[in-house]
Amino acid sequence: MNHTAILKELKAKKYAPVYFLQSEEPYYIDQIVNYIENEVLDEGEKSFNQVVLYGKETDFKQIIDQAMQFPMMASHRVVIVKEAQELSTITELAGYISKPSDQTILVLAHKHKKLDKRKKAIWKALNESAVILETKKIYDNQVPALITKMASEKKLQISSQVAAVIAENLGASLSKIDNEISKLALNLEPGTEITAEHVETYIGISKDHNIFELQKAIGMRDKTKAYRIIQYFDRNKKAHPIQAHVGALYNYFSKLFVAKKYQTADNRTFASKVKVSPFFADEYKRAAKNYDLAQLKNAFSLVHELDKKSKGVGSRSGSDLGLYQEFLFRLFN
Repeated sequence: MNHTAILKELKAKKYAPVYFLQSEEPYYIDQIVNYIENEVLDEGEKSFNQVVLYGKETDFKQIIDQAMQFPMMASHRVVIVKEAQELSTITELAGYISKPSDQTILVLAHKHKKLDKRKKAIWKALNESAVILETKKIYDNQVPALITKMASEKKLQISSQVAAVIAENLGASLSKIDNEISKLALNLEPGTEITAEHVETYIGISKDHNIFELQKAIGMRDKTKAYRIIQYFDRNKKAHPIQAHVGALYNYFSKLFVAKKYQTADNRTFASKVKVSPFFADEYKRAAKNYDLAQLKNAFSLVHELDKKSKGVGSRSGSDLGLYQEFLFRLFN
């Protein structure tokens, strides 16, 4: 079941006895856990009927003991196990899960990794008695649309361009993005359209000096703009660590490499193949024309060298700025 369907049933008060939530993206798990934790019981009922445990600090016996207790003056008892991936005795819950109490809602929040499919007894029990969260990998080109949805849920508007800038700078971590959109919601009136200036003020992404703009300058072979941006990075190292940007540059050239193959495709097909927002399809097509395959091969080599030198391997430069300057000089020449 996906997180949207699970939330829909929860809001309709259709509760399952066990929820097994596993995903490499914590955002989906957090949405469901937060709803159950805050909305299933009212404040008066929570004192006697809701308990939150942590996998590293508990074992299966404590969980079962809590789950088997009867609710007091409430329809359900809620037992939430956070960080369930740290629960070393999780397989011992199979017996309870196969025959759970219909008066308890047991939530197992299993983050960052999946439960081993070879643990057949617990998987059999989960498949028979639990609601299991099923998620798919989020690709970069899907993130802007998700940002637009998050903003809308917080009663804000956002253009495709600004959503794409946030996506390019924050990556595909939905939890991180949700935190940043929440900051905007706290500072802006409902109905406000999020602008590049708002993003710079409240999230700290400069509308003129960010990794997205550096990539654009590199793609357009705009030397002046590229050098101006790396000077800004050097003055703001905490917000712009070189290692994070090395990874972004590698991903950028990887996309340009794929873009060479689909330059003549329509923008929707191109965006799908290159894994970018359709809003940026024309820009990536232009950038792909500015680099032949030999230049892209050289770019990968230079990014690899920049990565090593930024970690102190074989570097003659004493500064990040010097490394950036050497990288751009050799890239453009």
